[in-house]
Amino acid sequence: MSGSVTIVDVAPRDGLQSDGEIVSTEAKLELITRLVRAGTRRIETTSFVNPRRVPQMADADEVMAGLHRARAAAPEGDPLRAASFIGLVLNRRGLDRALAAGCDEINAVVVVTDTFARRNQGATTDELIAAWADIAKGADAAGVPGSVTLTASFGCPYEGEVGLDRLVDVATRCLDAGGSEVAVADSIGVAVPTDVRTRLDAVRAARDRLGGDQVLRVHFHNTRNTGLANVTAAVEHGVRVVDASLGGIGGCPFAPAATGNVPTEDVAFMLERMGFDTGLDLQELVRTVEWMQTDDLLGRPTPGLLARAGLFPADQPVAPTPT
Repeated sequence: MSGSVTIVDVAPRDGLQSDGEIVSTEAKLELITRLVRAGTRRIETTSFVNPRRVPQMADADEVMAGLHRARAAAPEGDPLRAASFIGLVLNRRGLDRALAAGCDEINAVVVVTDTFARRNQGATTDELIAAWADIAKGADAAGVPGSVTLTASFGCPYEGEVGLDRLVDVATRCLDAGGSEVAVADSIGVAVPTDVRTRLDAVRAARDRLGGDQVLRVHFHNTRNTGLANVTAAVEHGVRVVDASLGGIGGCPFAPAATGNVPTEDVAFMLERMGFDTGLDLQELVRTVEWMQTDDLLGRPTPGLLARAGLFPADQPVAPTPT
């Protein structure tokens, strides 16, 4: 294994969105800044959604304004200037807000099953695909990269198993609508590596039939302890963009028991040991996890394991495992 893998850190948005305690704007900005200092170059910073549905994201405009102030004050060569800040949007109104706030990228969500779609976004899957088509068109016109996450690609908390044909149909229509990237997401942590390979093949084939060039991304939750195995299957199958959440925090507030994103630091340690370059400073990530666990942000332990066990070799750069 060689080459680079980009880890998109979703902790400031997906990680915090379902937390019961409202995190201050200042603490969110500190988290994002620390992620950038640790080498993260793509960060899902916030979501432009109805604050009554997701109160944690009510300060989306303030978060982005703070990031732009920090970026403007940063000297040439500072990593803040190179970082890409992603805003989640669900409709054209959200897109307009994200563009006005100066997001570098936008990400939309299409839920593969109707029941979950209604619970999550109050619309059917068909309606969400139509919304994504409008978002993709608007983002393209604004010159901002747009991606779509196919939520519940492996299983639904309400309908159970998701047929491969259903995923291919939804993915095909989303790919046809445009965008620069599509993420295959296991929102409730039920996938296993064989599923990952099969479904990535199917989505990749759908893209190729359309003549598209969208990058494939993956998003896994570790709800049933299969998340890192699924990341391994994905990168071995050619995926080079992986979502993760520092500390393993997060989950979907509209899916019962859908806790635990794959931890950024655990994923990065694994990939570096496999011979991939993530560009991340593992020691700095661990220090940031330790800060996250204080009252400055969460005030409780996080699910990730690297911060508990420590680096190996201790306090040394991570090297690929000898073969």
